[in-house]
Amino acid sequence: MRYAYLVLFFFLVTAISVLGFRGSTTTRPPLEIFPDMDHQAKYKPQAESAFFADKRTDRPSPAGSVAFGRTAIQSDGNFLAADDHMYRGTQADGTYARGFPSSITVDGKLLERGQLKYTIYCAPCHGAIGDGNGITKQYGMGATPTYHDERLRNIPEGDIYHTITAGKNNMLSYADKLEPADRWAVVAYVRALQRAQTGTVADVPSSHKSELGLK
Repeated sequence: MRYAYLVLFFFLVTAISVLGFRGSTTTRPPLEIFPDMDHQAKYKPQAESAFFADKRTDRPSPAGSVAFGRTAIQSDGNFLAADDHMYRGTQADGTYARGFPSSITVDGKLLERGQLKYTIYCAPCHGAIGDGNGITKQYGMGATPTYHDERLRNIPEGDIYHTITAGKNNMLSYADKLEPADRWAVVAYVRALQRAQTGTVADVPSSHKSELGLK
């Protein structure tokens, strides 16, 4: 019985030691075994500096400086991304642009590129024909829209481009996976999928009708 009291006493002392002083304050700094780089000699933005005559830590840009940043680096050499239609899918007034940028040629090569990128990044959710019946639907993702909805048939191409770039609702941005030219290739392929669903025999050029057994 004596040992039981000793064990109880030990647990009480331990509990009071661990919990009894929680919430107390101290003026001493915490003990840091590995401070790493937590405390660096550096200037913070808009702070004052005794080194420069104007006391500013933020230094003015040198004359002739050119804007440069992560989103401005383009493979086509236009590192300023100054073309709103090409890089943002918008017109000068900020509304979504219809049609494709002048630098984009919509041809078979572009559609092949768009099909490749669409198959990799879009088909798992949107389906091979753009009807929203991708493989993810079998795993509970049932909110993927069909491209063949009348509303999506009529939205500007720039709206589709912006969705690829920035994401929308449950869809995340694909800007880190598709460069601007590839995003427009996907837009062109989406339009081709939409057009394919409403095509008729009359749309087939006479030079190709024989391939379909038509006269």
